[in-house]
Amino acid sequence: MAANQRTQTTTPAPQPQTGALQTQGEQKPNMSERFTSKVMMEFGSSVGAIQVTDYQRQLIQGYFVAIDRALKAAEEERLRKNANNRDHEKYDNPLPVTWENVNLNDLALDVVHYARMGLDMMQKNHLFAIPFKNNKMQKYDVNLMPGYNGIQYIAEKYALETPVAVTIELVYSTDTFRPIKKTAGVRVESYEFAINDAFNRGEIVGGFGYIEYQDPLKNKLVIMTLRDIEKRKPKYASANFWGGTQKVWENGKQVEQQTDGWYEEMCLKTIKREVYSAKYMPVDPKKVDDSYQYMKLREARIAELEAQDVIDIYANGEVIDTTPQALPGTPTPELPAPPQGFEVNQGTGEITKEPAPAISTGAPQPTAGAATADGQTTIGGPSF
Repeated sequence: MAANQRTQTTTPAPQPQTGALQTQGEQKPNMSERFTSKVMMEFGSSVGAIQVTDYQRQLIQGYFVAIDRALKAAEEERLRKNANNRDHEKYDNPLPVTWENVNLNDLALDVVHYARMGLDMMQKNHLFAIPFKNNKMQKYDVNLMPGYNGIQYIAEKYALETPVAVTIELVYSTDTFRPIKKTAGVRVESYEFAINDAFNRGEIVGGFGYIEYQDPLKNKLVIMTLRDIEKRKPKYASANFWGGTQKVWENGKQVEQQTDGWYEEMCLKTIKREVYSAKYMPVDPKKVDDSYQYMKLREARIAELEAQDVIDIYANGEVIDTTPQALPGTPTPELPAPPQGFEVNQGTGEITKEPAPAISTGAPQPTAGAATADGQTTIGGPSF
């Protein structure tokens, strides 16, 4: 019996995995949720506590995804430029474009205000993240810039009267376009437009926008020539967008490269900005809120940053001497002789010595060219 007995081991009954359940219940928030919490904390420390809706919180989480992509793309571009620089010590940008180097305080203000306006970074051309290097803080200011669909959304949301439809088109040299303006016999502004050769439309000659309202008498036709479009092109427009010649570094050498860019898209965007501006689509003052005012201030700030980028690019350029030079063989012009008692620096034109003021000891004397009559001094008139 003893030999046939087997040792029986007691297996403990399975216990509920409380640890696993607790781990699932205490699951850490993902990156976008942590970003949202950080944004709300930064906004609260700068402005004060604010309540956001579930939809706005969802928008903010989408902002994290889009901004993260923009930072990664900017970092790849930084590394590419550094690799192609001829003088790494002089021209390299050593500051990585990462979340650790982002000015999160300013970004939090942007994120909350734009989310409250309803702009969605996950929608095409609604809102873009543009990183700018802040040399003073050694941080990156990530500015949020509305695209043309975002501009349309904002214009219609805050409009005094929301249009029922807006048509925007580029006009090419082979197209037929005839505006119909208001006259004594025509009460509704309109147009005629036909594409005669869809696959070979020629060159861009302009564009137009047509705003339609519930009341057709309020319809507006906005016409822009190519010259009007080009006037709104930035002075130092990037060839990556507007096309043209750009300078790039290849193997330590700077070479010129021709690119088509996105010229048609930029022209269309320029027309959309004009049509959706307050000039043609007035803003309702009763709808203007803090977020709208903030957006307008940020637009001015972005323009300053873009101008500073241009300054940084050309800061080490050759200094232009604007001093006028005399033509070969001609004498250097001199200033006219100063009045008696004055001394003038001929190089700068600055008066270096003035005569001492005369002390009057008697009756006032008439000035030169004046005549005295009946005790009054009269100034002589012209000799003709």
